Amino acid sequence: MGATTGDEARDLQDELASEQAYLDHARAELARMRELAESLDAAKASDAVSAEALGVVLARRIASLQDDPRTTLFFGRIDVGVGSPWVGDDAGVPGAAPTARVPDLAPGAVAAFHVGRRHVGDESGDPVVVDWRAPVSTAFYRASPAEPLGVVRRRRFGVDRGRLTAIEDERVGGPDGPDGPDGPDGSGGDTPRDVTEGAGDPASTGGSLLTAEIERPRTGPMRDIVSTIQPEQDEIVRSDLGVTVCVQGAPGTGKTAVGLHRAAWLLYSFRRRLERTGVLVVGPNAAFLDHIGAVLPALGEVRVRHATIETLLAHGRVRAVDEPAVATLKGDARLATVLGRAVWSHVGRPDEALVVPRGVRRWRVPAYEVAGVVDDLRRRDVRYGTARDLLPQSLAHHVLLVMERAGEITDDRVQDAVARSAPVKAYVKTIWPALDAAGVLHRLLSDADALASASDAVLTDEEQRMLLWDNPARTKGAAKWSVADLALLDELVDLIGRTPGLGHVVLDEAQDLSPMQLRAVGRLAANGSLTVLGDIAQGTTPWATPSWEVAMGHLGKTEHDLVVLDRGFRVPAAVIDFAARLLPQAAPGLGAPVSVRDDPGRVVLERVPADDLPGAVARAATRASTSPGSVGVIAPDAMVDALSRALTAAGVGHGRLDAGHGDDEDHQVELVPATVAKGLEFDRTVVVEPAAIAAAEPDERTGLRRLYVVLTRAVSELTVVHAEPLPDALQG
Repeated sequence: MGATTGDEARDLQDELASEQAYLDHARAELARMRELAESLDAAKASDAVSAEALGVVLARRIASLQDDPRTTLFFGRIDVGVGSPWVGDDAGVPGAAPTARVPDLAPGAVAAFHVGRRHVGDESGDPVVVDWRAPVSTAFYRASPAEPLGVVRRRRFGVDRGRLTAIEDERVGGPDGPDGPDGPDGSGGDTPRDVTEGAGDPASTGGSLLTAEIERPRTGPMRDIVSTIQPEQDEIVRSDLGVTVCVQGAPGTGKTAVGLHRAAWLLYSFRRRLERTGVLVVGPNAAFLDHIGAVLPALGEVRVRHATIETLLAHGRVRAVDEPAVATLKGDARLATVLGRAVWSHVGRPDEALVVPRGVRRWRVPAYEVAGVVDDLRRRDVRYGTARDLLPQSLAHHVLLVMERAGEITDDRVQDAVARSAPVKAYVKTIWPALDAAGVLHRLLSDADALASASDAVLTDEEQRMLLWDNPARTKGAAKWSVADLALLDELVDLIGRTPGLGHVVLDEAQDLSPMQLRAVGRLAANGSLTVLGDIAQGTTPWATPSWEVAMGHLGKTEHDLVVLDRGFRVPAAVIDFAARLLPQAAPGLGAPVSVRDDPGRVVLERVPADDLPGAVARAATRASTSPGSVGVIAPDAMVDALSRALTAAGVGHGRLDAGHGDDEDHQVELVPATVAKGLEFDRTVVVEPAAIAAAEPDERTGLRRLYVVLTRAVSELTVVHAEPLPDALQG
């Protein structure tokens, strides 16, 4: 880029001042909106119930209108011309149609839209800032010289402590675009312009604001990527509510952030429906949920539930740990057939007639007729408990038929009375007993005969022996459930009484769930949709899914869009290339991701004597913490306590992300067990003893995948400190 002249520099500084004035105007309008909301009195509603409901709505509205002086209300702007397919009178307003046009623009004129995290309007209702989820904002993310979408210019802003510090323009299309006077044959074209407030020479420093934002050091929890969403990510984010999307995303491709932003977009675009049916985010562990917990609130969405698979399926206390082979078997989809048989085996065949005394007479329904009623209910597509609830009314109906044949006058009140009568209740109890999930599973895992009957031709004799408890608990209340048992209990809960569904579920790190766990999540979205996120190469459980086709089948979503994200925006090339040495053995056939970062990053390998390992880790963490940004020390789980003591002795303040050691304070240095690292990222990581990390897993494939996850947590620099030789796959 050529040098900027003095006149151009003054023009750019004037534009920056104009944009800052516009920001000040937007802040004033936001303050006005908040004052208006605060002036409304919920007590004036027609009744107390309405007043309470209105008060809740107003409180949410006031909270959403809070300005954060540390940031800006907008991060970008687009100038659009006549004929743009995305914009119109209400294009920046929530719920606007995406095909409306800009009205009354003269040829060559443009309309400017400032894009931010929330909508800000003026007193007349016109948008001052458009929400990033509004239809017009699609053009901000997707417009290109090849497909301008009516955009003439895209502008990004540099920000420092709530003030605009830089402008970067990209000419996209229209009269001033690639084919116009400012195109490649002119003086500008799609070349960015950059101006920094207060600089002696406001010419571009050669850096891109977009690149700088993507590669900016991070501390604390994950932040939103709303200002840096890429076109392929935006297509996923704006997928329709009725579409289930599966994202195969390599490390650093932003798949988790994309999934969270899709949830925010769906709540914006389908708010009434989703506020009624609910949205849930399921993550791999509590540390991960803490890491992502600030993203949706930053986007204005606070009514989204978060859960791990364990808390989602919390049908009992986890007090047992299964051997990997047993846990894998319990997670097998064949167990659904076994559990279904176990439940329905409790329905008996009537061998005595139903006799109902009423008044001075006794009314009799033969056993064969009752058997027909039972068979009809079993053929219906209803749950065990629902069918049992229908049985008394069905039997009462047959009693009334007998009464009518004898000349008795009956009506609905008589049928209800018969259905509630003690003889009918007792009869139902004998042929269709009430069940609960814990009781069924306790019997199945304690009673060899019950398990054999339910498993016939489904499980082998050896598999049945693996499932049976060595020392069964005497009662279901004393049973010690494992994590794998929770998914079995959830299946039973649904077999007995249908699981309530949700409108949308975001499932992250889905590759690690067992088939039975996937079935549990799928039931929640049986009448809704899913955003499924993961990476086959990061499957770190013995039961990890072999393919997305298999996983989506267990989720009950064979019809879905599969999207592959393989451009790494956060993980630098040096780190990706080093970790990708593991892929031929860890995930054969899966291509290595490609880093698109300008900064290639750095990988440092330090082999040290075994007795110096803790001290070497402390020294590496100290060096890493001298630069801005977060530092993750990731180690085999068994070494975490010793390394924590070493860090403390060296004066390295740190947090711990293992169970029982979390706190609410943000630390620059976090000590992370390898089994908790998935989904997290740090500017610099210190990885301790890779061979031990891999060896801690039950098999070689899982161990190498765990190591692949750990090595790809760095977004700037990776230091590997080890005393043992590196795994063969890494020695290259």
